[in-house]
Amino acid sequence: MAVKKWVAKVNTESTYPEEHLFTKDAETIAKHLASKKVSPKGPASGMRMLNYYINRGGKNLSEERHAELEKAKGILSGMIAKQKAKAAPKKTSWKKTAATKSSVKKASAKSASREK
Repeated sequence: MAVKKWVAKVNTESTYPEEHLFTKDAETIAKHLASKKVSPKGPASGMRMLNYYINRGGKNLSEERHAELEKAKGILSGMIAKQKAKAAPKKTSWKKTAATKSSVKKASAKSASREK
């Protein structure tokens, strides 16, 4: 009895990578999977496509092809990390500017004059 795999039930429509993309070099694969045309939601969507392909190919992939696809995963991971770093809010330092310093001096002078 053949065991049915969960991926056999996947039937959603989505964007598709170009035909024979996964037979190309790692840089080309990563570049295409990160493009807005193939992955409108960003490189993480392309990473999911690549993982899906690797998992579906499984035992049928040659060692060289598997290594090239893993290299593409590494490149995509770098793109994802770069995108996350760019989107992360930057911490602001609380350096007092000249305007802030003068307003603090004025406020402390007012409070000192009130105390007298």
